[in-house]
Amino acid sequence: MRRAIVIGCPGAGKSTFARKLSAKTGLTLHYLDMIWHRPDRTVIGREEFDRRLAQLVAEDEWILDGNYARTLPVRLACCDMVFYFDLPLEECIEGAKSRLGKERADMPWTDDDLDPEFLQWIIDFPRNVVPEIERHLKNIDKTIIRFHSRMEADEFLDSSLTLHD
Repeated sequence: MRRAIVIGCPGAGKSTFARKLSAKTGLTLHYLDMIWHRPDRTVIGREEFDRRLAQLVAEDEWILDGNYARTLPVRLACCDMVFYFDLPLEECIEGAKSRLGKERADMPWTDDDLDPEFLQWIIDFPRNVVPEIERHLKNIDKTIIRFHSRMEADEFLDSSLTLHD
């Protein structure tokens, strides 16, 4: 594994897993949310995001954490491994709630409340985003590791697998 993407519903544990995976493999971790979002809660433009993403995927080794379904085909074309967090919706909502008030390396601000619009996006994720993810994953010849729980992700990281040469 030299290039990995970590995808799935917000609150599923993607960023925590990506941090641990980066520590275990030595691969550089990039949080797509840190590229898209500015500290003042505005966002950069799509062209700028796409330019920065193109620079990242051109690197030899990386882990990219985040969904951004519009750019999934680009990331899938360049990665050699996909980690897909396919957790129950309730666990994702609880995961999002559990990080309230905490500083995070994957976001340029700290949320004290669960934004209703963001909560709705999480609730709609299985209906609106999962089918697109599944469609893209069906059409690739890459290693896909699907986690149905955070415990499965932790067990993967604790395994004796050599993840990076």
